[in-house]
Amino acid sequence: MIRFKVFTILCLLFYVQTASAQLSYDTPESVGLDSTYIKSNVDAIMQDAIIQKAFPGAQLLVAKQGKIIFHEAYGFHTYDSIQKVNLDDVYDLASVTKITGPLPALMRLYEEGKLDLDAPFSNYWDDWENKKSKKHITLRELLAHQSGLKPYIAFLGDVLKNGKVKKRFVKTEKSKRFSNQFYNNMYVKNRFKNKVYRKIKRVKADGKKEYLYSGIASLIYPQLIEDITGVSYRTYIQNNFYKPLGCSTLGYLPKDKNFKNAIVPTEIDTIFRKTLVKGWVHDDNAGLLGGVSGNAGLFGSATDLAKYMQMFIQNGTYANKQYFKPETVKEFTRIQYPENNNRRGLGFDKPLIGNDTLNIKEAYPAPQVSPESFGHSGFTGTFVWADPKNELVFIFLSNRVYPSRTHRNIYNLNIRPKLQQVFYTTLKD
Repeated sequence: MIRFKVFTILCLLFYVQTASAQLSYDTPESVGLDSTYIKSNVDAIMQDAIIQKAFPGAQLLVAKQGKIIFHEAYGFHTYDSIQKVNLDDVYDLASVTKITGPLPALMRLYEEGKLDLDAPFSNYWDDWENKKSKKHITLRELLAHQSGLKPYIAFLGDVLKNGKVKKRFVKTEKSKRFSNQFYNNMYVKNRFKNKVYRKIKRVKADGKKEYLYSGIASLIYPQLIEDITGVSYRTYIQNNFYKPLGCSTLGYLPKDKNFKNAIVPTEIDTIFRKTLVKGWVHDDNAGLLGGVSGNAGLFGSATDLAKYMQMFIQNGTYANKQYFKPETVKEFTRIQYPENNNRRGLGFDKPLIGNDTLNIKEAYPAPQVSPESFGHSGFTGTFVWADPKNELVFIFLSNRVYPSRTHRNIYNLNIRPKLQQVFYTTLKD
């Protein structure tokens, strides 16, 4: 009986210490890893990637057991080699927004009983109530990409005609009706989002309950969150998550914030903006919504993303503050439909089913990550991953779309899985 009590007390002490933990910097050796092996392998992979123009520069942060044991910057913002990548640079996160923007808000609303994962989404979004193909789709199916919705709708075609901007949708000066800024001297009509919602309303689901990645519902989530909470979406996530976590750079519209941090540019836009995109969201759909969307639009630094992902590794708690119950984290980070060969969690991406049996070229991400791990990638070249079993957070930031999205060597060379693998094969004897 005494032994059991002692064991229980030790468990509670361990939980309290873990829950109160904040990320701190230390050496790889402090967690049993080999710094020489890590540095030489990561340097080689990064240098080869830059030479082969997978990206002009990148940043890698890895934390293990609550300690940041690797954080290095490589290359430059662009191929002219003028501005070096620094450790506090801010990146366009692209689809990493999906798990760092609307998802924590949806998780909180689920915990509060304001959202039911298995109720028809049309209960919360009236537009779908009378749409036969969509009225019975659940939030669980949407978040796990099992809804039958097509992957994407390109709204840019609605504001362009023969390559020229339609003035009824975009103005060069700000006004009450045109206050959503797309870029310098580009203001989108505020009511354009209603056009977005109407188009989404008309989209038919194919009825197939199988895995098909779709970002369409993500465009809806910010408005849904505002409708339920009565608070603006940006304010809600800022006050409930980013601010208490100490994520000072994580947020939308970085141009508004006068960061000292440099913002890394993305693509040279040859279609709409006709210039290098820097400080404004790369994704067109998010841009047409004024830079604030559930599918893209967030910017942030590696350290802020590490804090956010570490919170999930610590079962929803960081620095003595509980953001989610452990059971909520477990529910959202588990595979939802393994019987359909759908690897996805709720919002979170997961390793391929049977990933540990695959080689590095076939695996996603590295073959050594645990089945419990989760994260997300972004079109601009970003990637975040958390492995609770191995207590490892992996943050990779790059602008692989510079100067053009046609640059795909980040995928062809398996850069991110190779880098991730280094930290699983470096255990010291």
